[in-house]
Amino acid sequence: MATAPQAAFRRGMAESAPFLLVIVPFGMVFGVVGTEAGFTLAQVMGFSVLVIAGASQIAAVQLMTEGAPLAAVVATALVINLRMAMYSAALAPHLGPLPTGQRALIAYMLVDQVYAASALDYERRPEQTPAEKAAYFLGACVPVCLPWYGATWAGATLGRGLPPDLGLDFAVPITFLALLAAMLRTPAHWAAAAVSVAVALALAGLGPGLGLLVAAVAAMAAGAAVETWSEARSGARAGRAAPRRPGG
Repeated sequence: MATAPQAAFRRGMAESAPFLLVIVPFGMVFGVVGTEAGFTLAQVMGFSVLVIAGASQIAAVQLMTEGAPLAAVVATALVINLRMAMYSAALAPHLGPLPTGQRALIAYMLVDQVYAASALDYERRPEQTPAEKAAYFLGACVPVCLPWYGATWAGATLGRGLPPDLGLDFAVPITFLALLAAMLRTPAHWAAAAVSVAVALALAGLGPGLGLLVAAVAAMAAGAAVETWSEARSGARAGRAAPRRPGG
């Protein structure tokens, strides 16, 4: 009979398996981009293994091919990946009690898809122990992180041999749309999504990642404001609906 952590691990694998549909083409896109930029297979694979963050990898490679200074490349990649700090803060109450080694592994494998799956699972099953939550997280990594390496290798190896009409570029926006759709459940979520889209489009000319960062901050502020308003409204309704005591 499977233990609770084993069951959580298997559930994480199963629930993250659909991400393969976007992880494989996304990884191949980076492999092709890296090869066309002149990187060797070892350099492309080292990039994917060490960074394991597709959007920032593609942005960094594009900047390097344009001759941007190293400081600008690093700063851009860091700005794009600042959302990981928000993910970490959200997961800390669930995974913070784990040993340092486990938290280090989880930090390395923290990517958008794994975070989204784990956050939803922890919300649905708040009674889980930290060990079960860690098991779910690591299970969710299996169909996401491991195929990312293989897809990068395939894209870098095949390179220009891939047909141009294959349409691999669809994987990048589809990945984030799939993550977003599953998390829009309250007015605060919808408000944050709407504000982030509006601000990101308005600031698209600020440079790679900067507009995205400002949009993220604005979205969090909008979501928090709507959440506060919703809670205040619910409290006022509850106060009006409460029965009055005799003589009160």
